[in-house]
Amino acid sequence: MATPAQWIQGARPRTLPAAVPPVLAGTAVAVWEREEVWWKALLALAVALLLQIGVNYANDYSDGVRGTDDNRVGPLRLVGSKAASPRAVKYAAFAALGAAGLVGLVLAATTAWWLVGVGLLCILAAWFYTGGSRPYGYLGLGEVMVFVFFGLVAVLGTTYVQTETFELPALYAGVGVGALACAILVANNLRDIPTDKVAGKRTLAVALGDERTRHLYGLLVDLAVVALVGIALTTTWWAVLALAAGPQAIKALTSVLGDKATGPDLIPVLQQTGIAELLYAAGIFAGLTIGVITTV
Repeated sequence: MATPAQWIQGARPRTLPAAVPPVLAGTAVAVWEREEVWWKALLALAVALLLQIGVNYANDYSDGVRGTDDNRVGPLRLVGSKAASPRAVKYAAFAALGAAGLVGLVLAATTAWWLVGVGLLCILAAWFYTGGSRPYGYLGLGEVMVFVFFGLVAVLGTTYVQTETFELPALYAGVGVGALACAILVANNLRDIPTDKVAGKRTLAVALGDERTRHLYGLLVDLAVVALVGIALTTTWWAVLALAAGPQAIKALTSVLGDKATGPDLIPVLQQTGIAELLYAAGIFAGLTIGVITTV
């Protein structure tokens, strides 16, 4: 039986900050529109964190029972390391995803009931990333779904539950945040190309190969910069405070494109990209807040 410390490791706490940027960026747009609702922002954050934990446990379970994690490079995998039974990890995933659904119901009940459908899609996407008979993560679609759900849906949804409108700056923010969230997965899958090939896991990185995957990482970082220009043009130029993410992004780009880091040497890239995403969203939030204050 896994210890509490191992369960915490299995939840992959280092990935949890990735749940914060979409909520920060979405709330930033609500602040800009002067329609922020802080308790709804906090509930949106709770949903994002619980979904992140749920998808981590679901991934641990599904990859573990397939044997994909038998030779995993990186943090502890509960099933792959046999620290916990597959059944226990599956139930942990269900518990986290169920809790996310319950919190989401509160948001839907106080905003619009059609959000229940969006929440259900998010839960299904979390489970079938590596779950089911034909997981989309094994078909090279993981990056697409991360961009959609951890970028567009999360940011636009956070803004909508507060403003009850769809705002163009939120779309740009969703693209930028989604691109950086996607870059984290690209770096992760770049690291795992050798073991995923052996396990028969055909990620986008496996399909593209090492060199083109590295270029994809660079393109995603560029896309985040382009999206930031869109945010600035539709709100305030204070949004360029998001360029605070630059130093971390440059470090990561140097490792991926310059040093051609492989295996465990790519683990710091995951952290650097995650920090860059967080700083990117925090910069947007700070910039749009300052923009509101200076225009009052």
